[in-house]
Amino acid sequence: MKLTGAALRLTIYVGDTDSWHHKPLYHEIVHRAHAAGLAGASVFRGMEGYGASNHIHTSRILSLSGDLPVSVVIVDAAERIRAFLPQLDELISEGLVILDEVEVIRYVGRPSSGQAR
Repeated sequence: MKLTGAALRLTIYVGDTDSWHHKPLYHEIVHRAHAAGLAGASVFRGMEGYGASNHIHTSRILSLSGDLPVSVVIVDAAERIRAFLPQLDELISEGLVILDEVEVIRYVGRPSSGQAR
């Protein structure tokens, strides 16, 4: 897949304990993005944060170490990202979903096994 120039970055902020059918919610989002053929998805776990609940979640205080912030970041062509958004409506009951216009400078995968470099 070739991806250069104008694109959208979809960032989804949820908690690491949020789940979908007994699996981590971020896992379900990544697998749905893969099934939808999106260019790629990455999950990042935060050390500390708060959201709409105004409750600070941190890895530094043992008693508050649950539900750390997680972000799922997906970049692809605008039409492909927008086509994926309805799936998030089904999955996300609390969290934050944002879109940013970005410019892709370079998108290159690793060669598969047996392929010359």
